Amino acid sequence: MGVRKLLVDWGTTSFRLWAVGADDGIMGERRSGEGLTSAGDFDAVLESHATALGVGSDVPAILCGMVGARNGWLEAPYLDAPVPLSDVAGRATRVTKASRAVFILPGVCQRRPAPDVMRGEETKLLGLGRDDGLVLMPGTHTKWARLDGGLLAGFSTFMTGEIFAHLRGAPTSVLRQAVGEAPLVQTSGPVFADAVRMGFEAPERLANAAFGVRAGWLIDGTPAADGLARLSGLLIGAEIAGARTLYGDLDGVVPLGAGPGAQAYLDALAALDIAHAPPVDADGCVRAGLSRAADILLQEIQS
Repeated sequence: MGVRKLLVDWGTTSFRLWAVGADDGIMGERRSGEGLTSAGDFDAVLESHATALGVGSDVPAILCGMVGARNGWLEAPYLDAPVPLSDVAGRATRVTKASRAVFILPGVCQRRPAPDVMRGEETKLLGLGRDDGLVLMPGTHTKWARLDGGLLAGFSTFMTGEIFAHLRGAPTSVLRQAVGEAPLVQTSGPVFADAVRMGFEAPERLANAAFGVRAGWLIDGTPAADGLARLSGLLIGAEIAGARTLYGDLDGVVPLGAGPGAQAYLDALAALDIAHAPPVDADGCVRAGLSRAADILLQEIQS
């Protein structure tokens, strides 16, 4: 049984490809750092990975992520939320100048109550297989998304991860000396939990509390590891407070992701006694979403 479709999650700094058979079994996988910032010739990158797996040019490829952004291979226009998740598959953009049939799934934009966009996360939501609920997708730009009757009803992006990275390591950050020596954020201890609660209970004091990380280092000699845990906890706690303002009761939220970043959110939810659904693997969801979209697209091609 041969490869029936290529599924590709192509982001700003990463490339992931799965070769999938007719039974939806994974027959091959490729990963690299050839994201948008370094890809150059998108068609050549895709074909090099397909060739490495021995996949012929008769096999179509379905792509999602920042590859469909304005500065990507070809811009795939946004769908406006609220939008049925099934529309993600039906509104794919075909790349006409490619070595094989290539389709790029659209992102989703939101105009009200505040402008927002996503690319790639909508495919994870498609693969999640839920019609209702609140979904948390941790990352550099964490997304909270509301599903309602099969609709992506709305979503919000929090730049928590990017702000954390800047405050931790930017040359101009006054917190750099206080936290820069710590290799990893310790999110399982009391320092992180206390900071989460403070950020959650008084998000209006976030900027003030963050400066306290530097003050504690100067006055009390607070270790870098504790300062880093405190900074992370404050930021995530304030984010969760914002999500509560936007979405109300957060109990039952579905965490979608894995790794240390996702674990930090699980530890934060635990510190706030917010119950959550079992965490869901993001890789599995993006593959499922791409596969579902591919099946719809292939039916349209063959009909």
